[in-house]
Amino acid sequence: MRLLLVEDDEMIAETVLESMRRAGYAIDWAQDGRAAELSLGNDVYDLVLLDLSLPKKDGIDVLGAYRKAGGVAPVIILTARDAVDDRIRGLDTGADDYLIKPFDLDELAARVRALLRRRTGQKQPVYAHGDLTLDPAAHEVTKSGEQLPLVPREFALLQALIEEPTRVFTKTELEEKLYGWGEEVGSNTIEVHVHSLRRKIGAEEVVTVRGVGYRLKRI
Repeated sequence: MRLLLVEDDEMIAETVLESMRRAGYAIDWAQDGRAAELSLGNDVYDLVLLDLSLPKKDGIDVLGAYRKAGGVAPVIILTARDAVDDRIRGLDTGADDYLIKPFDLDELAARVRALLRRRTGQKQPVYAHGDLTLDPAAHEVTKSGEQLPLVPREFALLQALIEEPTRVFTKTELEEKLYGWGEEVGSNTIEVHVHSLRRKIGAEEVVTVRGVGYRLKRI
């Protein structure tokens, strides 16, 4: 899942970015309304976290233009504007949820999960590959019925592979799925995640295709 955070306050942004990344999401950051519009034009986001008081273009105007252009990703407004009229305007313009600053990060994460579940049709599919199963909604992976303790990056890596188990993913493609803009990604980061994932699910489960990338084993 890839999120977009639109927030001009650097301190708030860094806190939200860290929290969402710990939860396993790839998240990008736009710092003003114009940058947000350019980012949303790429149509790659599963959910948007949108401040209203933005430089260059107000958040309400960004939201209205996004909906008029056919944008369908859920939008959670994060703002200090707590007047009832502001909340009504935001929801009427196309927001799916409205959270007043300062907010609790755990509550934000719960609202993100709820909207993502709703977007995928109430219930996300449970993926199975051999004796591996991955349940995105429950954030659980099992092998032969035994639950495996994957950290968020390992979970995101396995989810990318298991969604398209016959496809060979390049390192660059996996980096794009696991990381947002501006995150530092070391030259061997994906190899480290693959090594860690193999230790937990079995070395034979993830196949290295030399000179190309990685895929799940054939079954």
